[in-house]
Amino acid sequence: MDFKNIITKNSILSINIIVLLSVIILISSFGMFQIKNISIGLGQQSSAIIPSSLPSSSLSQQQQQKQNFIQNNQQQPSSSSASLSQNNNQTTLSTIFKKAENSVVQITSTVSNPNTMIIINGNPVQSQSERLGSGFVFDKQGHIITNSHVVEGVPAVDVTFVDGNTYTAKVVGLDRDNDIAVLQITDDFSQENIIPLTIGNSSNLQVGQQISAVGNPYGLADTMTTGIISQTGRLLSDPSNQYSIPNTIQIDAPINPGNSGGPLMDMQGQLVGMNTAIFSDNGAFSGIGFAIPSNTIVKEVPVLIKAGTYEHPWLGIAGSSLTPQIAQAMGLSKNFKGVLISSTISRGPAAKAGIQGSSVQEDANGNQILAGGDIITSINGEPVKRMDDLISYIDGQKKVGDKVNLTTYRDGQTIDIKATLTKRPAATATDNNAQSNYPFDQLLPPSQQQPENPNDNNNNDNGGNDLFPNIPNFP
Repeated sequence: MDFKNIITKNSILSINIIVLLSVIILISSFGMFQIKNISIGLGQQSSAIIPSSLPSSSLSQQQQQKQNFIQNNQQQPSSSSASLSQNNNQTTLSTIFKKAENSVVQITSTVSNPNTMIIINGNPVQSQSERLGSGFVFDKQGHIITNSHVVEGVPAVDVTFVDGNTYTAKVVGLDRDNDIAVLQITDDFSQENIIPLTIGNSSNLQVGQQISAVGNPYGLADTMTTGIISQTGRLLSDPSNQYSIPNTIQIDAPINPGNSGGPLMDMQGQLVGMNTAIFSDNGAFSGIGFAIPSNTIVKEVPVLIKAGTYEHPWLGIAGSSLTPQIAQAMGLSKNFKGVLISSTISRGPAAKAGIQGSSVQEDANGNQILAGGDIITSINGEPVKRMDDLISYIDGQKKVGDKVNLTTYRDGQTIDIKATLTKRPAATATDNNAQSNYPFDQLLPPSQQQPENPNDNNNNDNGGNDLFPNIPNFP
């Protein structure tokens, strides 16, 4: 037996094993380094990425690996950038809140509610309750803007700033149709640091744009929420008021009772709207909110401060957007667009101009069909595809006394009819409780409506379209 050869072979084998183990250790270490390299994309810090134990290699090799790692991470952006961007975004939201907190107020009003169950000397006992809402500073003169349904029916309210100081304010201007009110602080507020919000241009808003809302939901003062613009140009119907609010902003930022009148701001901290209503089946936010655009506020507030009221231009029609079914029933293409006039208001601008309404007749089979009726397809050259377009244009672009040209389809021909807009008549409330309970923070689908008193048909006299059920104490 050749022990020398055996020893030599064993030595070679041992050496090979040692070399192999060294290679495995090196590969394992390199693999660990690569995993840690990937993990930096998950937000790890670079100081924790360099392995604490490396294979027995030279110091220069270790330094070279470290240098290569740093260079790779400098050249390849990772999700750390997203984390940094998120941090910057959070800082921006914090900055917006700090900038706006001295401009947002809580509004508290005390209202009397008759208790019809207790009668003394022929009069119901009056109980008092508090109504909460939000508002924001408009100017250095102490004017506060809020929703009209927050303050309607009371001569004065309490306005509380973020520092806890409370002042009395009186209502100096009110537009119930667009749900805007102006307050004037009557106490000495010279020591208060009031800062008017910077007002932005709501016509520049884009769907998907991030926004934030600040207010006092359920009395929780100085609450900020954030979301996006879901859509613009919504027509917000309020059956307690026969007129709709045009051009409202649909948002998904959580707003709840008590947010009414608070500011809606863009990511520059500029006011772009005033939070007004929510779409809900239980009184709480369900993902759909509405705000009055800042352009409407800017147009109306100076007039409300000066005159106390705002005159809306009015055409005097009743109608609906032309649907494919109605269009085909009238012998038109199912994609024919316009507003079908069902009736005109006696002695109103449309009636005086010669606009004709439609009538309901029965065909030979006894089916009710629409007969006649003008279809407005444009106003002053602007296309009218829906009723929203017509209302938004008149209320947003025109004033009382302006003349408009209505392009109208009648009996197979297109004609132009000129009308002069007049002052809109006062709204007629359709809900007996509308004037006292201000049911405008909540919006319900018609299919889910129930009258407050099932035995009282007057509570639901609009055919199930009462979209704003009452919310006690929260306007």
